[in-house]
Amino acid sequence: MRTPERWRLWLAPTAVVAVVMSLLAALYMGGILDPAKHLRGFPIALVNQDVGDVIDGPDGPVYQNFGDEIAQGLVANIPADKVDLQQLSWAETASRLGKGELFGAIVVPGDFTKRTSILGQASVVPGDVERPIITAYTNPRAGSFGIGITEAITGQALAQVNTTMGEKLTATVNERLASVAPGTTVSGAAAITLAQPVDVLKVQHNPLPPGTGNGLSAFYFALLLVLAGFTGATIVSSIVDSALGFAPTEYGPWYVHRESAGISRFRTLLVKWGVMAVLGMLVSALYIAITGMLGMPIPNALALWEFGAFAITTIGVTALSVMAAFGTVGLLVNLVVFVIMGLPSSGGAIPLEATPRIYEILAQFEPMHQVFVGARAILYFDGSAGAGLLHAVWMTGIGLLVGLLLGVVATRFYDARGLHRVRKDPSPV
Repeated sequence: MRTPERWRLWLAPTAVVAVVMSLLAALYMGGILDPAKHLRGFPIALVNQDVGDVIDGPDGPVYQNFGDEIAQGLVANIPADKVDLQQLSWAETASRLGKGELFGAIVVPGDFTKRTSILGQASVVPGDVERPIITAYTNPRAGSFGIGITEAITGQALAQVNTTMGEKLTATVNERLASVAPGTTVSGAAAITLAQPVDVLKVQHNPLPPGTGNGLSAFYFALLLVLAGFTGATIVSSIVDSALGFAPTEYGPWYVHRESAGISRFRTLLVKWGVMAVLGMLVSALYIAITGMLGMPIPNALALWEFGAFAITTIGVTALSVMAAFGTVGLLVNLVVFVIMGLPSSGGAIPLEATPRIYEILAQFEPMHQVFVGARAILYFDGSAGAGLLHAVWMTGIGLLVGLLLGVVATRFYDARGLHRVRKDPSPV
């Protein structure tokens, strides 16, 4: 072997692996290291149901609505560049939580002002009272990582609300005491209660049942579907090429290279597509059977099987078309598209709103994100079209059309140009 060829033997694989692994490290680690830094447009609802109340003031009864004041304070203090705080009704909030469009909600109840007023009066006149309540909802079905982000945002904001309300309520009660007994101020247990008057309840909206991996089962099921399509296509291509005599096969020390079947690139691709379609239906059924036996709740097995088979077939067909168009390089293209760029932009582990913007751009067309959204809609949101299933089906369908078109155009072009898959004698050294 000549010296340049020796260098090529070492340099080519080293350079390719180094570049691919560097890209893998940059995309994977870049998406998880600092979610707070990249947080933007994180959707949380603010529901103010407070009807207000007439409160005795220094100059007589006056109408007040502490819920409005709290809502204004939250809007002013929660950073708008990071959080999309949407003031909605409870009906709209519940609907959007049920579709995974919101990561949480802050709800001020209708009797908030009344309870706050009674708490202040009880600090002057003894009596049993309940502290006013604000409920901070999280949405476990929108993603487990989103729960932590939501709790951090609402916890910090409501802590400030509690402090502000406490200062205001304490000052009001002290004024009342001073009017009755000059020089008297609130003290003891009453002062402690008034300092933090609001009882903040943390509640999960529609909690997930056991067996969902704390909200990660949809992500991992989607990952299985993508790997079935990507890895399955690689295996199918290798085995079919070997069976048709286009590539050798090694069984340990035995080397087999059958005589070429002599069929066109297009017909070869059709065979691979057919095998992939059968595999899509089979593997999707196997996934459902295995995960069901392992205890994963599957509320609609038929819909999950149909979508899973569709996703596996689409990814497999597209991956096979890429390999048919680009040859060995197609393996690297598939690895980058379906795995390296797909996983960090899926939104399954970390919400896209907490990742660098490039991942949100990739998610617009990356298959992994579409498959995750569809699987999550079936597993967590009763197969609701509005929860992303319709979008996932449409995007997967577009992906299938792109894959079919690429395969037909590339193989037909190669066949028309006489670029057949035949062995050539090596050039003399």
